[in-house]
Amino acid sequence: MYMDVVVVAGIVTVLLMVVFFVGVGVFIMRDQKVHGEKQERKSLKDGEKAV
Repeated sequence: MYMDVVVVAGIVTVLLMVVFFVGVGVFIMRDQKVHGEKQERKSLKDGEKAV
C-alpha cells in the first residue's frame, strides 16, 4: 500500500485529536471526583439538588 505524505499527515492528525479528547475526558473525570463532594455538600446545605 502506497503511503503518501498527505495520508501520513492525516493519520497523525486524527491520532492527535483522539489523544487530545481522551485527555480532556480524563481531566474532567478527575476534576469531577475532586470537586464532586464539595458541590454535593454545598447543594445539600442550601436545600437544592446537586447538579
